[in-house]
Amino acid sequence: MAWVLDEIVQAEVDRLKRLRAMVDGLPSVNVTLVGDVMLDRYVYGWANRLNATAPVPAVKVTDTDESAGAAAHVARGLFSLGLNTRLYSIIGGDEAGRSLASALQEEGLDTSGVRVIANRQSIVKTRVYGARESLIDRRQLLLQIDEEPQEEMPSEIVDRLTASALESLGDANALVLSDYNKGAISDKGAAELIQKAKSLDIPVICDPKLTGLNRTQGATSVLFEVRGLELTRRRLGHETAVETAQDLISTYDWESLIVLGGVQGLWLYTADSEHHIPCILEDAHQMIGLHDAAAVALTAALSQGASLHDAATLAHAACETILGAASGREVLDRRMLSASLDERAWQMQVSDR
Repeated sequence: MAWVLDEIVQAEVDRLKRLRAMVDGLPSVNVTLVGDVMLDRYVYGWANRLNATAPVPAVKVTDTDESAGAAAHVARGLFSLGLNTRLYSIIGGDEAGRSLASALQEEGLDTSGVRVIANRQSIVKTRVYGARESLIDRRQLLLQIDEEPQEEMPSEIVDRLTASALESLGDANALVLSDYNKGAISDKGAAELIQKAKSLDIPVICDPKLTGLNRTQGATSVLFEVRGLELTRRRLGHETAVETAQDLISTYDWESLIVLGGVQGLWLYTADSEHHIPCILEDAHQMIGLHDAAAVALTAALSQGASLHDAATLAHAACETILGAASGREVLDRRMLSASLDERAWQMQVSDR
C-alpha cells in the first residue's frame, strides 16, 4: 500500500505549496482586531552569583528592550503579512502607554482605534533573562513581573470601543478577538461583534483565556494550548481530548478548535473530526508568542476563504517559526512563514523517498 502513502504525502506537499503561494500573494484586506494590549519589557544580564540574603540569582543588567505585546503583537504580525490591520484596544495615559503607542506608530500601524484613559495604568509584562558570563551564552528566563491596574475597566470606554469596532466590520475580511481577560472585551461586546461578523459571513478567530470562553460563542476558530484542553477535560470529566474538544465545539457553537502543543504539534478539531499535524523541529527554544503567531496565520488564511485544514496547516507553520526562534520577540512575517512552509514540504518529500 505504499502508493496510498505517496498520494497522502503528495496531497500535503501540494497543500503546503498552495499555502506558500497564498502567503506570497496576500492582498491587503481589512482585518478588525479587538483585544488587550500590553508593553513587553525584556531585561538581560549576567547571573553569576546568588543574592547574599536569599537563594535567588543576582542579575547584573547588560541590556534592556521593550516592544508592543498581546493583541498589539498580533497586530504587528498581521501588518507584517501585508494585511490592513485595524486595532481596537485601550491603554493608559502613562509612560508605558505612550511607549506602546509610539512603538506601534513607528512600525506603521494605525492606532486611531486605540483609546487612551488618562489616569489609568497600562499593562506591562517584564521578563528578566540571565546567563553565566564566560560560559555558553544561552539565556534563561529567571523572573516575570506583571504590572496592571487593579480597578475595573470603565464600561463606557469599552462600549465605545466595541461600537467603533462594529462599524469597521462592514468592509472587513476577518475579525480577531485577542482576549487576555484584561477588560478591553466585554461579554456583551464580544457577543455583538461575533453576531455581526457571522451575519456578514466574516470568519471570527478567538484567542481566549479559559475563564473567557463565554466570549467566544459562535466563533469560526478558537485557540487553546494542550494543557488548557487537559485542564478542561478534567473539569468536564471526559475520558479523552476528542470528547472534550467536541463538547466545547457543541457548547459554544464553534466551527473548529485549534490546540497548540508546541513540540507535540497542532490539533484541529471539528464537530466530527480530529486532525493532528506533528512538529518536525528537533529542538524548540521557546514558546513565547505561540498563540499570537497562530492567530495571525489563522486570520491570514481564513480571510482568503481557505479551508479549516489549510488554515490549521498555516498556523502550525507559524508555530514552528516561533518554537525555533532565538527569543520570544519575533514578529511573524512573510519570509519566516514561507521558509517554514518550504522546510516542511522538503522534509515530507525527503522522508517519503
